[in-house]
Amino acid sequence: MKASGITRLSLTFPIDPGKVKQVNFQAYPKLADDLRTLLENSDKVFSFEGKQGKDLYNSLDDIRKAGLLNIAAKTGATPLSNGKTVLSYIQSLNEIRGDRFFCVVPKELREETKNSVAEGLFHSVDGSLHHPPAGFAAAGSFKTPDHYGNLQLTFFMKGDDCVADIDIDDAGGLEHVFQVLRNKLSGQPTHPYNIHEILVAHQKLDPGYTFVV
Repeated sequence: MKASGITRLSLTFPIDPGKVKQVNFQAYPKLADDLRTLLENSDKVFSFEGKQGKDLYNSLDDIRKAGLLNIAAKTGATPLSNGKTVLSYIQSLNEIRGDRFFCVVPKELREETKNSVAEGLFHSVDGSLHHPPAGFAAAGSFKTPDHYGNLQLTFFMKGDDCVADIDIDDAGGLEHVFQVLRNKLSGQPTHPYNIHEILVAHQKLDPGYTFVV
């Protein structure tokens, strides 16, 4: 505080998801190119089979759409050791939830993620809470080192086929332990609106939507 006069201070206050009256999402043409390509290649998304591209995007409820945009923003801003982003590797979506999505990826993404550990872009973590699809086996789980809003990539393999469970945690380290316990006890996953606030306030990333409260 200044000894005299006016001290200006800007504070960011997170919204209460329960008080959100409306969510304003950016229109499909304004989405990142990699995200539009991903949506165009995704016509077998669970509960939205046969829809793809703009039709799929517009069919998503607010929670799923917010979760999709959160992860797209984070994966699009997360580089690998070869300079490419995580988002650029994702081939198609299998399922979209508010806190994560399941997708088809090339084996190259898993290898590049493992290679990125040496540069501190990711670190290996326990992925036992993430369950493999039928016929697939666990193939490693990795997180970015962010203190808040860290990206987790959990891979599963069946022969040469590779899929991934991708999510964003609201905290890291000890705080992540409390987050997992809270969500397990409440039966509620991490709310995508909370992740939005973390991405905006702590990582200066814009997921592409705003709230009316």
